[in-house]
Amino acid sequence: MAVAHLLLQLSAGVNGASRNRMLIPAILSILQLIHLAGVDGAASFRFTNACQHPVWVGALHGASSPPLASSGFYLARSATSRLDAPSSGTWSGTFWARTGCAVDSATGRFSCATADCGTGDVACQGRGPAPPVSLVEVTLAAPGSGGQDFYDVSLVDGFNVPVRVAPSGGGGDCRPAACAGDVNAMCPADLRVVASSGSGGVVACKSACSAYGSARYCCTGQYGTPATCRPTNYSQVFKSACPSAYSYAYDDTSSTFTCSGASSYDVTFCPGTGS
Repeated sequence: MAVAHLLLQLSAGVNGASRNRMLIPAILSILQLIHLAGVDGAASFRFTNACQHPVWVGALHGASSPPLASSGFYLARSATSRLDAPSSGTWSGTFWARTGCAVDSATGRFSCATADCGTGDVACQGRGPAPPVSLVEVTLAAPGSGGQDFYDVSLVDGFNVPVRVAPSGGGGDCRPAACAGDVNAMCPADLRVVASSGSGGVVACKSACSAYGSARYCCTGQYGTPATCRPTNYSQVFKSACPSAYSYAYDDTSSTFTCSGASSYDVTFCPGTGS
């Protein structure tokens, strides 16, 4: 509204030298306002693959949020890519890495060893990942609202690769949220997902909820509140490897992060223990 008001002032009976004298400071004011509006909401998501292998990024928007330009794409080792956030309104969604992906020569279908979204294609097309999967969850405030963005790394659905999400710019705490540890290396035997190639390598670690489906592990039924759903031996394995990530559904205190007006969110897969 402030930009529109300045434009109206410029067009209201000003001409000749007076118009020229007013034009320059007015344009500078408009550019400043545009700049401020641009940094008041996240402009983009930037993805970096620091793993020793390629990943296929998956993206899923929330039910009330618009889709991004891509819902899935290939990211080579050491490569980066970017998706723009919506220019208006709030937005929420999740990002993850798929591993061990290939096209079946007989059927032509694309599938992944971990975190597959089941579309038979690189694009996830509005479908989420099959667990186990390490998730980045982001909720953006409306640009210009001055509200807080919320973001986290969740292992509630298990783990497949280390990941970090970090805001750039913005005000407030704005710390990175991460699971930099290799949960696969310490995964309990009954939660391990082993490579189908027969190598015996652990490619993912299930959550206890996925493995056993009990109310206690899934925080449902009589365990469906923060008071009744507490950490378990299984969730503590995830928490010890990744202290700032969600290890079970009500692990909010140490696992939810906020930032106001970040210009971008940087998602790094396999960020390393120093991140």
